[in-house]
Amino acid sequence: MHTGLSLIFQNLDGKHTDAEVYREELALAARAEDAGFDSVWTPEHHFSDYQMTPNVPQFLSWVAGRTKRVKLGTMVTVLPWHDPVRVAESFSLLDHLSEGRAILGLGRGLGRIEFNGFRQNMNESRRRFVEYSEAILKALETGVMEYDGELYKQPALRIRPAPLRSFRGRSFASAISPQSIDVMARLGVGLMIIAQKPWETVEADIAAYRARYLELNRETAPKPILCVFAGVHADEAEAQRMRDVYLQRYARSTVEHYEFDNVGFAEIEGYEYYAGLARNIAKHGLHKFNAFLADLQIWGTPDQVTKKLLHYVERLDAGALLVTLSYGGMPYDLARANYDLFAAEVMPALHAYDAGGDIGVRHAS
Repeated sequence: MHTGLSLIFQNLDGKHTDAEVYREELALAARAEDAGFDSVWTPEHHFSDYQMTPNVPQFLSWVAGRTKRVKLGTMVTVLPWHDPVRVAESFSLLDHLSEGRAILGLGRGLGRIEFNGFRQNMNESRRRFVEYSEAILKALETGVMEYDGELYKQPALRIRPAPLRSFRGRSFASAISPQSIDVMARLGVGLMIIAQKPWETVEADIAAYRARYLELNRETAPKPILCVFAGVHADEAEAQRMRDVYLQRYARSTVEHYEFDNVGFAEIEGYEYYAGLARNIAKHGLHKFNAFLADLQIWGTPDQVTKKLLHYVERLDAGALLVTLSYGGMPYDLARANYDLFAAEVMPALHAYDAGGDIGVRHAS
């Protein structure tokens, strides 16, 4: 099955300069193709040490220039922070620069620090996401950007360079709330599953999405992309330490950045799901929620990690897997060892697993 590498460029706790973070993460990206990864991805974040990834197409263009085979994906481009014309232009250009290797990942964003930094109203984010997505996806099919919506109005203009080929089957969006999952089905895009919810809840969400997708599009939905963090070590005790220290620290950074404990989400249109999450955290405690997020990820010996990953893939009938191997303030020698061991002893088994095709393969009806 398709196995991709996600790089997040975290700089937590003031242990490194930003330049050191970039030097180390870029070195991992530069080796990805030779190490056997099928794609390289990064998310979009701004203004904090949580993830220093402000210009995803620029980074992916850097990767494109150093590789020949790996696909190039965003997990995700946050649409409310951008002019839709520029998003369509960026991905059309990236596709030309990489000879058709771009994968379009879309999302609407959650970090209040980022919405405030871009002077954007979070109450409009769901509506903007829907309108911008419709406009961008159509423009990348037709080569013409034109839209007349409530919030976005764009007279017709041509995207140049013209789109190289269709993005259908290589467009995905992250979705956490049930309402967002319905939006993805209506847009006709695949799901990117980031491990933040109990797996039985995710299974129910995917089933609802597949049924809705089939109803609206009269074809089966693409298989989802599963995104997880992994810690691999030959010593089981050391792998457990990776969970206890670095996966926990990453989980805490996620809660801090997104303010998952902020009940004020109830007052923001489209974020009601997160208000419920905040009430749940208040009831059970932040430490317990951090541990829950960490435990959704994967750690262990190579054999243990392989079995866990394939178990989740089979539960969700996923078509691709993305792994993050450097995170949570992990020392760089440990991150490199994690990367090398995963590539050498876990990835061959993942590649041997038959997911039914590459990214974009349809779910068996």
